[in-house]
Amino acid sequence: MVAHSITGIKTEAGDASRLAARGVTVGYGARTVIDDLHVAIPPGVITTIIGPNGCGKSTLLRTLSRLLKPAKGTVVLDGEDIAGLRTRDVAKKLGLLPQSPVAPEGLTVSDLVARGRHPHQSWLRQWSSDDAAVVERALAMTGVSDLAERPVDTLSGGQRQRVWISLTLAQGTDLLLLDEPTTFLDLAHAIDVLDLVNDLHESGCTVVMVLHDLNLATRYSDNLVVMRQGSVLAQGHPRDVITTELLHEAFGLRAKVIDDPVGDRPLVVPIGRTHVQLAQPATKS
Repeated sequence: MVAHSITGIKTEAGDASRLAARGVTVGYGARTVIDDLHVAIPPGVITTIIGPNGCGKSTLLRTLSRLLKPAKGTVVLDGEDIAGLRTRDVAKKLGLLPQSPVAPEGLTVSDLVARGRHPHQSWLRQWSSDDAAVVERALAMTGVSDLAERPVDTLSGGQRQRVWISLTLAQGTDLLLLDEPTTFLDLAHAIDVLDLVNDLHESGCTVVMVLHDLNLATRYSDNLVVMRQGSVLAQGHPRDVITTELLHEAFGLRAKVIDDPVGDRPLVVPIGRTHVQLAQPATKS
């Protein structure tokens, strides 16, 4: 196995992390998807989980958010076993945007985002002006204030993603888990959503997301978690992790890795069968 650098990021589970998986094994029925996995999420950065289809990326994110219960091992949130926390307490610390969320038909944007305040409600604490202010701020941060009275099901894909991110922001957490937030979006809308994610990071949020596009993952992340067959193959800053050897080992992908012309990150240039000859260095006659 290729030795991959993890310099610059603390990766020992529980070391300087807000969220960590310690020896977790997770599956669906008799099928094990993740086996004895250890990973720590460093605070204050954007962490992106990448890997080939079926390697367990979304399963890991769902496990970190407590949607899936590991058969073995523990998930630790702020130093506590997440399995022992009340659902309401988890929701006050961690916001999750799952894949392809669906809102009830006819529900308006403001009503959907207001549901993010439910973890803060109780018999003793009903809806207040403070809750309304949080919702207004979440709508403003994601640039959808002008859509507040629109039904969610009438919005474009990019608008809906912004609204769902508003919902997670309204929870008042500074730890956001986003499962493929750019799915079904064209490139312009995907960049728009990822710019928003970066803005949230700059405002103090720790973000963990799953992405398929390698170049978007490297450009928008400070920490990559590369998975293969239910295990973590490498973790660290994109400059330290993304190599031709790793891309081949993780994805079976032949590629060149060059400097991104608009940033200080690596850029992946895939090489298909029809381009192999073009990728060969010129020989002297």
